[in-house]
Amino acid sequence: MPFENLLLEVREPLAIVTINRPKVLNALNQQTLMELETVFCELVDDAHVRVVLITGAGEKAFVAGADIQELEQAGAVDGENLSARGQRIFDLIEHLGKPVIACVNGFALGGGCELALACTLRIASENARFGQPEVKLGLIAGYGGTQRLPRLVGKGAALKLLLAGEIISAAEALRIGLVEEVVPAAELLPRAEQIAVTIAGMAPLAIRNTLSAVHQGMQLPLAEGLALEASLFGRCCGTQDKAEGTRAFLEKRPPHWKGR
Repeated sequence: MPFENLLLEVREPLAIVTINRPKVLNALNQQTLMELETVFCELVDDAHVRVVLITGAGEKAFVAGADIQELEQAGAVDGENLSARGQRIFDLIEHLGKPVIACVNGFALGGGCELALACTLRIASENARFGQPEVKLGLIAGYGGTQRLPRLVGKGAALKLLLAGEIISAAEALRIGLVEEVVPAAELLPRAEQIAVTIAGMAPLAIRNTLSAVHQGMQLPLAEGLALEASLFGRCCGTQDKAEGTRAFLEKRPPHWKGR
């Protein structure tokens, strides 16, 4: 279906979602959030798409934040509803069941940084800039930033960004663990696609169960997380893909995955 603020390109086994509002630095208004929810609800059930890439149109921004004009009109009840809706959509992205790679070009501020945090991996161009400057507007991060950022970079580093509203470089984001790689701008999508194709070449159920083990396990005490890992390992052992993967290894040939 056509979108007003998004572009969707499917090149099996990949899908590339581009937030396409470059004149306003790809700001996340409610229409864009609605379209993100729609497209990811479609992609979750598309067996031909194994990995999703998400980026922003133009060279200046991944997503420069939420739409300030919409926020300016929001009262207490509206604000809570806006936050809950954004959190729900970003949860959908985080728990898609297949990897989502944020290709961060330019500014990733506020909701844009939170969108990147909800992705499985983050690859940044050298000109990328990250921040949670909501305190400068009398707000707090509302799309998961106060929760995902400390889990990713640690409490102190997260609070420094959340309390000071500081905007950091791609190099600093890499240093604190906010992103996994930094590459020249021209190499951003090619590098992300390279990683995506590598992941897409692995067993689909193993990828899904690895994501489940990590996402769920991080919320559990270690002993419970290890029990979860054992359960999911056993589940994988009962699949056709495990039989094919081990047989292919022993026969020194590429595996042919069925996702069963």
